[in-house]
Amino acid sequence: MKALILVGGFGTRLRPLTLSVPKPLVEFANKPMILHQIEALEAVGVTEVVLAINYQPEVMLNFLKEFETKLGIKITCSQETEPLGTAGPLALARDKLIDENGEPFFVLNSDVISEYGFKEMIAFHKAHGGEASIMVTKVDEPSKYGVVVMEESTGRVEKFVEKPKIFVGNKINAGIYLLNPSVLDGIELRPTSIEKEVFPKIACEKKLYAMVLPGFWMDIGQPKDYITGLRLYLDSLRKRCSTKLATGSHIVGNVLVDETAKIGEGCLIGPDVAIGPGCVVESGVRLSRCTVMRGVRVKKHACISSSIIGWHSTVGQWARVENMTILGEDVHVCDEIYSNGGVVLPHKEIKSSILKPEIVM
Repeated sequence: MKALILVGGFGTRLRPLTLSVPKPLVEFANKPMILHQIEALEAVGVTEVVLAINYQPEVMLNFLKEFETKLGIKITCSQETEPLGTAGPLALARDKLIDENGEPFFVLNSDVISEYGFKEMIAFHKAHGGEASIMVTKVDEPSKYGVVVMEESTGRVEKFVEKPKIFVGNKINAGIYLLNPSVLDGIELRPTSIEKEVFPKIACEKKLYAMVLPGFWMDIGQPKDYITGLRLYLDSLRKRCSTKLATGSHIVGNVLVDETAKIGEGCLIGPDVAIGPGCVVESGVRLSRCTVMRGVRVKKHACISSSIIGWHSTVGQWARVENMTILGEDVHVCDEIYSNGGVVLPHKEIKSSILKPEIVM
């Protein structure tokens, strides 16, 4: 089987992290976002993954080379010269996606983190015999999304309602699809939307089916959702494989610590924290609802909550970093500094407090 991951553009919503690496390579729970997807695809027998991308394909491919061998999976790029939306890339990668057996192929949005349920999706797709399957997930506020209206008993999709004013349902498109090759015949090579142009047409022909995603789902393309996604992912990890989570008197709730990280005396860490490789957390530090990426040093008695600390950054002694502060790569926060929602570009030194959310150039 094959799969296409829609990597797309510049990852502006996750800046300043995406100023250093393409968004799919930004770590989430100590692993590049895209690797969560590739590993889950490989586990259900996908042998080739095509990345639909419109910038820096070399960076992506060089990075993923080692995982090709490790996972025994072929990873290639299909590069757009102009942004093609969410359906155009399928037409561009057509020859890479069709195999001689006429098997269906997966399509994924690269920002989606979930318990993917690919195995169940393959069974569902075979059983309904339609042209296309989409995963849907239940949300509390459907008015913010495009809602999928479907027949409950069979899963057949009737229509899509964009940001409904009145309640029509609470299931939204989860950005995970399984499509027969015949779907490609209806997609032109031009900027076009799979959600607004391709799927409604297949739904009209009564050949589009939706399956409710088992487990959690999050689009982690922006900082607030990245932090929420980490909580959901670690919750799910506790149920599936709790031995991967840290334990000890200094740990509260779900915490993921790389084995090469060093943690000092008298710290309190958690809930919902990921600490990356080579990090040094000195004594008396408090961490909650945050990600601390590779090579970061957090000095004595610092406090970090609801924030993302980019690679090789330093947080000074008694500093307080909170409220969706995002530090880019190699940012140095001096001792006793307070950051309230500061978004700091790479290679900066912060010598005075950031009292309200702002971008520090």
